[in-house]
Amino acid sequence: MAIHIRRREFIFTLGGAAIAWPLAARAQQPEVPTIGALVIGNISPEEFWREFRQGLRDLGYIEGQNIRFEFRSAEGQIDRLPELAAELVRLKVDVIVTWFTPTAVAAKQATREIPIVMAETGDPIGTGLVMSLARPGGNVTGIASVTAELAGKSVQLIRDMLPSARRVTALVNATDPFSKPFLEQIQLGGEATGTAIKPIRISNNEEFESAFAAMERDRPPAIIVQPSLPSKRAAELALQHRVPAVSVPRWFADQGGLMAYSAIYADLFHKAAVYVDKILKGAQPADLPVEQPTRFQLVINLKTAKALGLEVPPALLARADELIE
Repeated sequence: MAIHIRRREFIFTLGGAAIAWPLAARAQQPEVPTIGALVIGNISPEEFWREFRQGLRDLGYIEGQNIRFEFRSAEGQIDRLPELAAELVRLKVDVIVTWFTPTAVAAKQATREIPIVMAETGDPIGTGLVMSLARPGGNVTGIASVTAELAGKSVQLIRDMLPSARRVTALVNATDPFSKPFLEQIQLGGEATGTAIKPIRISNNEEFESAFAAMERDRPPAIIVQPSLPSKRAAELALQHRVPAVSVPRWFADQGGLMAYSAIYADLFHKAAVYVDKILKGAQPADLPVEQPTRFQLVINLKTAKALGLEVPPALLARADELIE
């Protein structure tokens, strides 16, 4: 079950003693920095939220003592991101942390002054979030994912699993600015492997469901799902319609997808905490180079393979970092 983390308000007192403090004494207390977090919410933010906060705890931050949070989720409705980003700006948070490209874009449109840390964002140069990886040049820095490139490699993984698969359907999130480089890399993967790529652009939940319903009439040999689409539902529908499905994030395989090839997300979320720490200590986002992931993992769901009647080739099994049985 997806876990939705809603708005949290933190009220800190030391028993009843806080009530008796003189106003002047309370005014002298050091201000606790506030971190705003912005997520789409169509994918459970549980891992992001857990690992990011753990990263801050590892750096000495204790929630309620020397840091506080304002968490905002669009709960799957991307068109809500601008208002949520504007709300964080009105609250005058010290840093905004974003997860996925649409959240970073919404945050930058809302403010050019508050530092923004990308916990994981695709193609930040192409989407105008930063000038370059080495010198971001504005109020945005953090981690640039290589999700598009990994999606391109997923075409080869499909061919390794299903050598006869000469066509692949790519489900693309039309509301995500990252969809362009995502699809471009998949098409390059198709060219490299002699695989025809059929893109289906998804703008809303109705189109998402109908895309799978259409597979009853024309079932593709395999599909690739863009990570900002509802991954759990995609895995369920793919299994229901008996279509091998691949995506980038490892949680796609956990949720029943056939394969996932991704960066190790815990690394990225902990690294985002390091960026926040540097900014709170005075560093400027413009001077903090954008980093990219260095560790990757291939996860294969053998239960799903069995349900689809697929036998995973031994060479692919040997390459897998994790098998779900």
